[in-house]
Amino acid sequence: MSAVHLPGTVMAAEIAEQPRALQRLMTSQLAEIQQVAAAIRSTEPRFVLTAARGTSDHAALYFKYLVEIVLGLPAGSSSPSSITAYGADQDLRQVLWVAVSQSGGSPDLVESTEIARQSGAITLAVTNAPESPLARAAEFNIDVDAGVERAVAATKSYTNQLLAMYLLVDAWRGGDGSAADGLPEIAEAVLSSAMANEIAPRYRFVDRIVLTGRGYSYPTAQEAALKLMETSYLAAHSFSGADLMHGPLAMIDTDRPVIAIVPEGTGGKVMSPVLANLADRRADVLVVGDPNRAVGFAGCMPLPSGIPENLSPIIEIMPLQQLAHAMAVARGHDPDAPRGLRKVTRTH
Repeated sequence: MSAVHLPGTVMAAEIAEQPRALQRLMTSQLAEIQQVAAAIRSTEPRFVLTAARGTSDHAALYFKYLVEIVLGLPAGSSSPSSITAYGADQDLRQVLWVAVSQSGGSPDLVESTEIARQSGAITLAVTNAPESPLARAAEFNIDVDAGVERAVAATKSYTNQLLAMYLLVDAWRGGDGSAADGLPEIAEAVLSSAMANEIAPRYRFVDRIVLTGRGYSYPTAQEAALKLMETSYLAAHSFSGADLMHGPLAMIDTDRPVIAIVPEGTGGKVMSPVLANLADRRADVLVVGDPNRAVGFAGCMPLPSGIPENLSPIIEIMPLQQLAHAMAVARGHDPDAPRGLRKVTRTH
């Protein structure tokens, strides 16, 4: 007799594997990442462009913040279709082109990376598949070493992408990666909480939700929204705190819950006016991060104190992954088999 599949067991196992995956990356890939960083630094790029889709695009946005804040270089997100569909002829000399993909198999990323390299760019692939077409297309490759990803909704590959890109930037500026040494233990502690299961029933019948954060936490809001959409099929909208204040705030009321990612540090501080406006609107707000900023709101998923802000996204997404999983199961869905989704998106 074949075993009965319980909804969400694969996704839950993938989420729980993240502390080990982070440790594996630091143990097996740090030296290689440092070598890649040294090689890229020697080329003296003046601009960074990222190319990615879905979850990997949220990891690329995190990388963009790191490059701009830590390295002081301008960075932006490319439009692969400008190259693959419209045939744009771009001068990419002195540009570092960073293509991020779990599978390394998306045709538009492979093609645009090949053309970017021909157009003078320094090209780097960040993948979970070091023998993939994308890894072969780029001059440099970083293996995020997350292990085989069995769930359709990406979890451990995302956090390993974040850590790999943090280590790249840290090595680029001359660091040794030691600031990340305690992450696996922090991740283990955060994932041991049952808070997501306690909170999920509150959202069982919600069909619309807003997620917001600023700075390094904005990618977290985007990724958490995607997880909620692809597992619970609800309308989850993500905004930077600044953009939320410029119009979308008008749709916030007591019937549309808000999840605010508010870490310690600058990103949390600049969320203060956003939280004040949400309080004025009597919004149902769940704060993820600093419990001191959750006073007066509906709930809080606290994060351990003292995590450097530029490493916080690696941890702060984890309780939100758990919440997406718990919500899907509570709503009668199987997050291991989201409707109509595939691991590799075939776009051009």
